Amino acid sequence: MVKIYTYSKCSTCKSAINWLTQEGIKFEEIPIRETPPSVEELDAMLKSIVSLKKLFNTSGMDYRAMDMASRFDTLSVQDAFALLQSNGNLVKRPFLVSRKVMLVGFNAQTWKEKFKV
Repeated sequence: MVKIYTYSKCSTCKSAINWLTQEGIKFEEIPIRETPPSVEELDAMLKSIVSLKKLFNTSGMDYRAMDMASRFDTLSVQDAFALLQSNGNLVKRPFLVSRKVMLVGFNAQTWKEKFKV
């Protein structure tokens, strides 16, 4: 089963949900602010995308308010995961996990390639 973490007011998340629906891909939608991805999911995504910074919503208000840009280089992976777990607004969205596909952000062409549709 595909799990996709979204924020209801995010147009990119809405586009991702529409794409999944149009492609007939079954999914479970999870509100990212209330239920951020687990440490296991964050770790799997990190291994998939190989960049800790890509897990963060760097354009988000919380990221800026916490001055994460200046703090980022001093964060350990463990500290970064703790921040992402404690504040779903910090997580780049949509955040999609399944046994075969790991995606953060939405790009229709990339998703098409990953899902092989």
